[in-house]
Amino acid sequence: MPIKREDDFEERRSHLEGLSDKELKARFWELAEDLVDPLIDLSKTHTSASIERSVLLRMGFNSLDAKAIVNQVVQADLLGKGAGHVVYKMAKQEDRPIKEVGLDIGNEKYDKEELKKLFDGGES
Repeated sequence: MPIKREDDFEERRSHLEGLSDKELKARFWELAEDLVDPLIDLSKTHTSASIERSVLLRMGFNSLDAKAIVNQVVQADLLGKGAGHVVYKMAKQEDRPIKEVGLDIGNEKYDKEELKKLFDGGES
């Protein structure tokens, strides 16, 4: 015997009945934001090596260089700060181009203590 589903569509939509198209659209986007906000919050506090490699690719590094940079950032226990952020801060500190500094990080010209010092001031 098949299960019969009671049609409760009218009851479930009753709270939306008096809304205009504009109000329905606003309600849709409000609910969509409620769904996405936790994902945005999570992305601010969590990352991975593959995400950081992707960031570096968008900064102009090739995949082999990005992998080497991320490996050094992981060795320095700074992945949570972001590999691109590490490269940027070192380039800013040394007043050198980002590309050069990133390649130097990947080629192990900085030890992990030098990289860690970038964040000693409590700055994230």
